[in-house]
Amino acid sequence: MSSAQDITLTAQEQDLITRLKSFRVPEMAHILEEQLKDPNADLNTFMERMASMVDAEWQARADKRFNRLMKEAHLRYPAADLDDTIYRPERQLDTQTIERLSTCHWIEEGKNLIVTGSSASGKTYLINAFCVTAMKQSKSVKYIKANTLMSEMEQARIKSTNLDYLNKLTKLDLLVIDDFGLMDLDLDKCRDLFEVLDTRDGRKSTVVISQFPVSTWFDMFADNTYADACLTRITDKHHTYRLEMNGINMRETE
Repeated sequence: MSSAQDITLTAQEQDLITRLKSFRVPEMAHILEEQLKDPNADLNTFMERMASMVDAEWQARADKRFNRLMKEAHLRYPAADLDDTIYRPERQLDTQTIERLSTCHWIEEGKNLIVTGSSASGKTYLINAFCVTAMKQSKSVKYIKANTLMSEMEQARIKSTNLDYLNKLTKLDLLVIDDFGLMDLDLDKCRDLFEVLDTRDGRKSTVVISQFPVSTWFDMFADNTYADACLTRITDKHHTYRLEMNGINMRETE
């Protein structure tokens, strides 16, 4: 009985595989080589064999794209997923809203999301799970703490690279700003935050995570005008969804 190892490809078959590799479709070339060496390959139809080649190439590219997006996202919990813990009664979560948000359709619409609640209630983990889903849909993501964002904007301004930095943020499909309220918002930082929110307003989605109620956010700003401008862009009920998380301390359950 012959096996794949016993079968030698013809010069024409080798040339075809080489050409596929030159077209930068290595997975298609790999599957074709396996098929040509498989004595039982003809048991499958032409379409089945072709679909196998295309599927392998598509999946390889999707995996490569996802890995690149994941590297650029800087998630705190890169392995986060929506597991059954969201249904635990003691977490007091609006699971219906979470399920709908988990589809990430709101990102395609450029809608925002505000997540508030007590410390260690699982806010960051949940949003990181949304981020993973978004990247599987080929959406670009960046997770950053508010204090770090303000610091990076300040450094970019000092180096006169703030426009380049702002353009990178503007192009992101999803920007997640965590620990909002745990940062100093002097006049310069108010202006920086406004620029970030304004360039994304109505076009790209922004998630703001905070342990402080939205009603307290206005007083965090050193300037009332910028406070109004920023909050208008991230709290408008027509463009922003909200999620409250005030259940048990998830760190104590680990």
